[in-house]
Amino acid sequence: MAINVVHYEHQGRKAWGVLRGTRVTPVPGEFATTGEFIGANSIETLAALHGGELEVSSVRVRSPVTRNQQFVCQGANYRQHMIESGMDPDAKHFNMIFTKARSCIVPADSDVVRPRQVKFLDYEIELGLVLRSAITGKCVVTEANLHEFVAGVVIVNDYSARDVQIPQMQFYKGKSFRTFGPVGPHLCLLEPGDMPVLKRLRLTLTVNGEVRQDDSTSNLVYGHAETLTELSGVQDFAPGDLIATGTPAGCALSIPSPLVLRIVTFLGEKFRWRMFLKVQARRTQYLKSGDVVEARIRTEDGAIDLGMQRNRIVEEAA
Repeated sequence: MAINVVHYEHQGRKAWGVLRGTRVTPVPGEFATTGEFIGANSIETLAALHGGELEVSSVRVRSPVTRNQQFVCQGANYRQHMIESGMDPDAKHFNMIFTKARSCIVPADSDVVRPRQVKFLDYEIELGLVLRSAITGKCVVTEANLHEFVAGVVIVNDYSARDVQIPQMQFYKGKSFRTFGPVGPHLCLLEPGDMPVLKRLRLTLTVNGEVRQDDSTSNLVYGHAETLTELSGVQDFAPGDLIATGTPAGCALSIPSPLVLRIVTFLGEKFRWRMFLKVQARRTQYLKSGDVVEARIRTEDGAIDLGMQRNRIVEEAA
């Protein structure tokens, strides 16, 4: 049985708790990292906890992924998102990987600060995998042993400054401004039998109540086991590290057709980026001050529900 946990602050003290409806059952002990919490608490132990409940409205919910964990991301990993980005999902033979700064991780209900120099602020709802075990060498991850590596899942919103990311070819810089990585509100810990649900989660994002993104994890191009196998041959991971697995179609970003891209390539870099910025300036979908972005991930029957993120867009203070 999956179980939801929150990282919270109450009366000046940081703690972890089991979330049941609107009440939080405190978990004994102090855990400085998400990895420490996962390593010290089994689902069975957490499910048996009772007593000392708090109303969730009386605590300050923090990100369930602490800032001392790695934040690794996949790009262009949903079929329709690849198509709208000018790529052929059946011809793509590489997994696009990048990182975000840990300092951009914030609670799920945080305001997102748009830097003064950023004109084209975009949203990207993503399913985040939180790792159970350390990876220190190449290994083979399969559907059968995925539970040995993945502890649970969270909502991630990969906010992106497209006028930094694309023209400067800087994924890290364009996606790592402070507040650009809301995580949570809670971490859903999974048992081995829950792993198949990772292929049928619904991701929905709205801006001011209008649906912008709506898709299922069944449409991922690179699956979780496949991605973990690949990354295990590249880098080390620690328990509690976060992997955001890509966003569906519906972002504000507009990419010219492959034909147009081929044509403007011959016209020089300066012209190419001037054209790119002109196209984006016509996109009314980019986020403005006062916009409210809501993100939800759940199964159709609600048996697994990762909660809701709600972010208000605010301007950077002068």
